[in-house]
Amino acid sequence: MIPLAIGDAAPDIQGVDQFGQEISLAAFRGHKVILYFYPKDNTSGCTAEACNLRDNYQVLMEKGFKIIGVSADDEKSHQKFSQQYALPFALIPDKARKIIMDYGVWGKKKLYGKEYDGINRMTFIIGEDGKILFIFTKVETKNHTAQILKALEL
Repeated sequence: MIPLAIGDAAPDIQGVDQFGQEISLAAFRGHKVILYFYPKDNTSGCTAEACNLRDNYQVLMEKGFKIIGVSADDEKSHQKFSQQYALPFALIPDKARKIIMDYGVWGKKKLYGKEYDGINRMTFIIGEDGKILFIFTKVETKNHTAQILKALEL
């Protein structure tokens, strides 16, 4: 797959969130979307990122953003994670990794010197027209909202 770039049309997503609601990127046309990919529910970095977006949810909403999180965890895991941390946005389970592969976030990772395949933490900012405005490949989990607002000069 050719990596996505700024200005590309964002691949549509079809999924069901942690509450059983159908989600598609096309339904968010007219809004800016923070589409963030994370490795696993209830891990320290993933929790820090989700809580940072939660804590700044109102600010992001006022700036016209919708937020969607995606990982390969199942719906039950997403439900627990969402409830435990009172996350006000959609989390899509992607066990089949279709969305993950469409966005090119699956790849080589290293942990404690060992290499393995997994989800690379990335965030795509998608404009009202469905085109990619910005791609974060180095996400600051505890400061992601400020990172997004600074990059977009908002």
